[in-house]
Amino acid sequence: MKGGRVRTKQFRGKRAPVSAVSIFIFNNMPKTPIKYYVVDAFTDSAFKGNPAAVCLLEEERDEKWLQAVAAEFNINVTCYLTRITDSNSPNPRYRLRWFTPVAEVNLCGHATLASAHTLFTTGLVNSNIIEFDTLSGFLTAKKFPLPDVNPKVVSKIENGGAHECFLIEMDFPTVPITEFNSAEVSAISNALNGATLIDIKRATTTDYLFVVLPSGKSVIELEPQFDDILKCPGRGLIVTGVAPADSGFDFYSRFFYPKYGINEDPVCGSAHCALAPYWSKKLGKCDFKAYQASARGGILNLHLDEKNQRVLLRGKAVSVMEGTLLV
Repeated sequence: MKGGRVRTKQFRGKRAPVSAVSIFIFNNMPKTPIKYYVVDAFTDSAFKGNPAAVCLLEEERDEKWLQAVAAEFNINVTCYLTRITDSNSPNPRYRLRWFTPVAEVNLCGHATLASAHTLFTTGLVNSNIIEFDTLSGFLTAKKFPLPDVNPKVVSKIENGGAHECFLIEMDFPTVPITEFNSAEVSAISNALNGATLIDIKRATTTDYLFVVLPSGKSVIELEPQFDDILKCPGRGLIVTGVAPADSGFDFYSRFFYPKYGINEDPVCGSAHCALAPYWSKKLGKCDFKAYQASARGGILNLHLDEKNQRVLLRGKAVSVMEGTLLV
C-alpha cells in the first residue's frame, strides 16, 4: 500500500479465483423456505383420523433429504408435492411422493387426501380436480361440496374455513386379494393374540396380509402383538370384520404396519382398496361406509367400480398446523 491506496491484482480475461470462504458462504446460504402443513385426514375433527405432513416443493429434492425430513416429522407419512408445469392436462398436476419415517411407500390414501385438502384450502389451485403423478400411476382427487352447506361458505378458504364444508374423492386402483398359504396361520393367530380367524388372504400389489375376524367387535377388542407381527410374512396386516347392525357402518378394520415404523396406522386408504372388493362380494353391494377402529378413528365412504377395477374413496380432512422448513 502506497499513499493510502490499496493495490489489487488485476485478472485480465479471466475470472478471479473463488476463495474457500466464498464457497463456504455460497454452500451455507439459506435455502428457499419450504412451506408445510400438517393435516388430519378422514375426519372432520382435529386430532382424529390420520395425520400427514404435506411439504410444498419448488423443485425436486434428493431422496436422502426427503427421508431425513420424514424422519424429523416422525409421523405416519410425510408427503412431497412438486408442481408439474409442462403437463398437457387441463387440470393442475403435481408429482406426489410418500415417506414413512423409515422408507418410501408406493401408495398412501390418507396423505393423498391431505395433499388435495392442502391445495384446495390454500387456494393454490383454481380447479375442483387435481391430478397426482405417483409411483402407483396417475391418481385424481375431486372436491365435492356437501349438499347441506351454503356454496358461499364452501368458497371461503381463509383460516382453513372450508375444511368442514366439502368432501374429497380420490380415484385409486383396486388391490386384488388371493388365497394365502395356510402354513402360516398359527403364526398369524399368535401375532393377533390368539384371535379367532375366519379367513386369511393376501393383497397382491401391496403385499399386505388380509385377516377376517368374526365381527367388528372382535376388531375393536383385538390386542395385537407387534413383535410377532414383525415376524409375519407381508409388509403389513389388515384385520376386518362386519360392523354391528346398529353402527351405521358396513365393516370395521384396523391396519398394522410395524415393518415401516408404524405399529398401527390410524386410517389407511390403500388398505380399503383391498377391503372394498372383498366386502362387495360378501355383502353384495358396491357402496360402503367404513370405520377404521384405531384409537384416533376414521371414516371412509367407498364406491367400488367393478368394471374399471377402481375404488373411489371419499373423506374429509382438517388442517391443524402450518410452518416452514428452513433446511
